[in-house]
Amino acid sequence: MPAAPEVLDRRCALQRIAALGLAACPWTAHAGSQIEEPLSHAVRTALSAAVADAAPPTPVLPTVAEQQAYAQWQAACSPRLARFQSHPAERQEFLQTLWYEARRAGLSLSLVLGLVQVESAFRKFAISSAGARGFMQVMPFWARSIGDGHEGRLFHLQTNLRFGCVILRHYLDREGGDVFMALGRYNGSRGQAPYPQAVLAAQQLWRHSVD
Repeated sequence: MPAAPEVLDRRCALQRIAALGLAACPWTAHAGSQIEEPLSHAVRTALSAAVADAAPPTPVLPTVAEQQAYAQWQAACSPRLARFQSHPAERQEFLQTLWYEARRAGLSLSLVLGLVQVESAFRKFAISSAGARGFMQVMPFWARSIGDGHEGRLFHLQTNLRFGCVILRHYLDREGGDVFMALGRYNGSRGQAPYPQAVLAAQQLWRHSVD
């Protein structure tokens, strides 16, 4: 019996990741060299606020429909995340924070999840050869540009996801909404195909109706 379309899509996504060499070594951080550039006041304020936050953020879900959508998304993503994060409470906190920060930045949930998978394989303390840190592989100069420059702050869950999401949003705005070019800029490889293709392929594994 032929495979369902969604199964074929997932297989194709995995094949594209493998072809790029990102599936063979899932515990390697694949960050490039982000380029330091001037930030607007709004971007600096958003990054500074994350450094000051200590507790996991609480998603704003004013309606029953939104609460149900969030619960369904958590239920769908948590089992997939289990191969990377074994503890249920850790997965819940991660997904809760990612939902909050992605929604806050106006980003697709699956896009952010795909980026985290490619960048760090969901490792909180990942460090790339370029010196990028954490889940979304944020370069230390971002911390220096808005605060005391303490690189260890970039391993804090909300700080890392806030920085990563705000930076990606900033690049999307710079690129006029072009996801391919924004991802290349995020990775420090603007205009080159391998990194954006890898993230977009990984994104397909996290697609959900509430995305």
